[in-house]
Amino acid sequence: MAPLSLQLAVLYAALGAALAAAALILISLVAFVTARDMPPLHRHEGERFFLDARGRKEALPSLGDPPSKRLSVVVPSYNEEKRLPVMMDEALGYLEERQRRDPTFTYEVIVVDDGSKDQTSKVAFKYCQTHGSDKVRVVTLVKNRGKGGAVKMGVFSSRGERILMADADGATRFADVEKLEKGLEGLRPWPDRMAIACGSRAHLQEESIAQRSYFRTLLMYGFHFLVWFLCVRGVRDTQCGFKLLTREAASRTFSSLHVERWAFDVELLYIAQRLRIPIAEVAVAWTEVEGSKLVPFWSWLQMGKDLLLIRLRYVTGAWRLAPAGKAE
Repeated sequence: MAPLSLQLAVLYAALGAALAAAALILISLVAFVTARDMPPLHRHEGERFFLDARGRKEALPSLGDPPSKRLSVVVPSYNEEKRLPVMMDEALGYLEERQRRDPTFTYEVIVVDDGSKDQTSKVAFKYCQTHGSDKVRVVTLVKNRGKGGAVKMGVFSSRGERILMADADGATRFADVEKLEKGLEGLRPWPDRMAIACGSRAHLQEESIAQRSYFRTLLMYGFHFLVWFLCVRGVRDTQCGFKLLTREAASRTFSSLHVERWAFDVELLYIAQRLRIPIAEVAVAWTEVEGSKLVPFWSWLQMGKDLLLIRLRYVTGAWRLAPAGKAE
């Protein structure tokens, strides 16, 4: 007969396994019950229009329409009146110069004001007045949706064959869009004309770690592990806000997107991998810019929770991929 200590050890191990299984079942049940259905792109009446350079209302286009521009740039912005001008000056300077070199190149920049409390929309609208509403459009959301919700609204209002997500802080060198374009081309042939190129800061990681506190470095590694373990593999930097998608890839992925806050990038790439959309990760030049909206501990905690829920809700069937052809 086994010693009492061994019997107790086996009993505790079995009890621990049972409790862990029960906890997983409970968490999965909660994830399933609290999951929302496929989120429709609900626009308030004022979000169906943009203002032209003279202040007249015009209806926004749909992602389901045929493309009429080579490139759409979607810039989610929340309280960015101070940082946005630097980014817009750099982006428009590059885009205008590229158009001068290649008259066949056409573009639009869509600034999505995510319910800002400052003068973000007014600052952005000045660029519309300077460059015209065919090149710069401002979409002002009635209430704050979160970065993912703002990007989604901009994407579904885009006219480009390719759609670039770019942060309002201008942390990524805008000219590196050409690197993303080369990354896309390297993925050909594209299945169903779908491909994604992600800007990456992974090559800068050692330098940035040296400048971070131990606690923030620990949070970063923990987040990266959860991303790899639960959702996305093969992409080292899921959170860089510089991503280029073909119009077809944007339509398929954003039609299925549920997360509207910071972890939306992870769900976007998770959806892409489930759809077998090829993804290129491309190193880009990136500079730390003051004024981040992320609160280190609580933002990482929220994203960690979102990662777990993304995985569980797709595994349990609470969330499903949108059928092909559903653009809005």
